Amino acid sequence: MTTPLTSQRLRMYDSNELDNVLQTMARKASIMLPPAHAALIGIQRRGEPLAQRLRQHIARQTGQPELPLYPLRVKRYDDDLQVLHTNTQLTENPALRELDLANTTLLVVDDVLFEGHSLLRTCAYLAQLGARHVYSAVLVDRHICQQPIRANIVGVHLQVATTDIVECNVPPYEKEFCIEVVRHGADR
Repeated sequence: MTTPLTSQRLRMYDSNELDNVLQTMARKASIMLPPAHAALIGIQRRGEPLAQRLRQHIARQTGQPELPLYPLRVKRYDDDLQVLHTNTQLTENPALRELDLANTTLLVVDDVLFEGHSLLRTCAYLAQLGARHVYSAVLVDRHICQQPIRANIVGVHLQVATTDIVECNVPPYEKEFCIEVVRHGADR
């Protein structure tokens, strides 16, 4: 007889804690990004609003205007980590073709570095467009990346079971800004 599975939701970081994390990430980003000829790439969905928050922090810390932000739709997994596409799907952003990417430093922002497929596909696409200086920032690194890629800036390091789901709740997609881990296990 099999026992039904239950889920346990654990709040790891709340909004105030994440604001401090983003401030630290912004300090690191402001060192890497030149004041001119820099832009942020927000991987949709949650990477884009994270990039918006990050650029606000960078602007406050440096006293410079907010950096341009270009969303990029990249999809492989559903929110519950079910594989949606065998190959990572990327929808091109035509505005990126208009930039002088060879002379622009880019910071790609995503919510979770899981297996690395989205970040690798994004960096390959940007390189194909002529980008020469690409950095990456993730709010959470799970440290189970299967691709030859890493994040230059990591907000939070979480080493949880591969079956656990790390949920970055980011407005406007969720009501509250927080990180939760959903752990699946058997009833006892």
